[in-house]
Amino acid sequence: MCGVVGIVGTSPVNVWLYNALMVLQHRGQDAAGIITVDDEHNFHQRKSNGMVKEVFEQRHMLRLKGRIGLGHTRYPTAGSSSAAEAQPFYVNSPYGIALAHNGNLINATELKEKCRKARRHVNTSSDSELLLNIMAWKLSKIDKDIPGADDIFEAISEVYKEIKGGYAVVSLVLGVGLIAFRDPNGIRPLVLGEKKDSSGKSQYMVASESVALDVSGYKLLRDVKPGEALLITNDGELSSKICAEHPTLNSCIFEYVYFARPDSIIDGASVYATRVRMGAKLAEQIKNEHRDLKIDVVIPIPDTSGDIAVQIARSLGIPYRQGFVKNRYVGRTFIMPGQKMRKNSVRNKLNPIVAEFKGKNVLLVDDSIVRGTTSLQIVQMAREAGANKVYFASASPEIRYPNIYGIDMPSSKELIAYGRDNAEICKAIDADALIYQKLSDLEASVSEENPNLTHFECSIFTGNYIVPPNKNYFSQLELQRSDDAKADREWKDSENEVLDIYNNI
Repeated sequence: MCGVVGIVGTSPVNVWLYNALMVLQHRGQDAAGIITVDDEHNFHQRKSNGMVKEVFEQRHMLRLKGRIGLGHTRYPTAGSSSAAEAQPFYVNSPYGIALAHNGNLINATELKEKCRKARRHVNTSSDSELLLNIMAWKLSKIDKDIPGADDIFEAISEVYKEIKGGYAVVSLVLGVGLIAFRDPNGIRPLVLGEKKDSSGKSQYMVASESVALDVSGYKLLRDVKPGEALLITNDGELSSKICAEHPTLNSCIFEYVYFARPDSIIDGASVYATRVRMGAKLAEQIKNEHRDLKIDVVIPIPDTSGDIAVQIARSLGIPYRQGFVKNRYVGRTFIMPGQKMRKNSVRNKLNPIVAEFKGKNVLLVDDSIVRGTTSLQIVQMAREAGANKVYFASASPEIRYPNIYGIDMPSSKELIAYGRDNAEICKAIDADALIYQKLSDLEASVSEENPNLTHFECSIFTGNYIVPPNKNYFSQLELQRSDDAKADREWKDSENEVLDIYNNI
């Protein structure tokens, strides 16, 4: 999962891009990058590993000249997390193209071979660089110095025919403008916003979430439609076209559960409102099916589950308490690579307030349970703080299958719900009771907020993949996503960085 933003303005956009990336930081904490285009059609770029505030210093911002630009916050999935794979990526032919991408292509192996046959070199293991080269290959077939909107949309239509997966893309083409497009199933989110300058001329922003528009005063116009491509020219002219065949909207439901900020609106549904509904439905389930639980207090596991827990406590008439103090300077443990790093970060990230646990029957509320190691540590912390009974509620159903559209879910064998029933999972995380949200209730929590949302990407719960991969994909995925594989890549990346430093001395 990554955060992307693209802007066509009438004045310098470097600060707007930076502000957008700051509020999209939750979508990726591994690397960040910005690329801009000046009036002489030159690219200016800064990207590196690290948080947004660490990557961009004043001297970097001053060099990012231009009123058109892209930004990206990176969250690695199956690829490496080396600095070489920070985005945006750039190729010089044809025209000069830069691209940033959120999501995952499930036919990367086939695309590599197509790039090789098209004599296009891919220098990293990133599927985003593959996507850039596929796009450059299709644009190279345009026999014009400055392609028009029809030419661009025809090329993007050809790109859609080549790539498979879930994706949201923003791209700059020198002499043309900004191109943005979203996968045919609308799995990954992308929104369009507008702001008028002092003369009344429109400026446009596309971004992963609406909160990126809010921070710079852009008005949310709409979501980019599934299979739709936008072209915003250098002069600020907006045009759009459905370029993919048979588009349908299947929003990723995990965006509402975990990834998106609560103050965002995705596909017409307030993330905050959907989480409140999740809490209300969990409370109803507890009332109907778990009446025997004597709950004294409801405590969220910071931060995503806070709104859910508040509504559970309100519906049940039970006190809500903040039982954990969170260290705000530790990143999101779910998206940290490597099991050892995740384990260490949980104790560094959360510390219990003993008075809220001692002698009480506590209901802990979290957005989800993935590997279960974090849940186990948190339950153990509650017991060490003196809790009498520790119950655990998850706002999402059992996660039994890996995600293949841009969320770094581990291999199936590393998922705690894989091959286990509720009682076995409950025992594995050392809880006294375990309540999972029903999938029908989770879907209703979103569709009741926007009745037009009737289908969702829920493969992590069901194993039904909207865009099915080839038969060898999951075995390849397991080799890439297991903690052992990630540890090996992290070691090689560190080794390469040390060699780079040594060679430059």
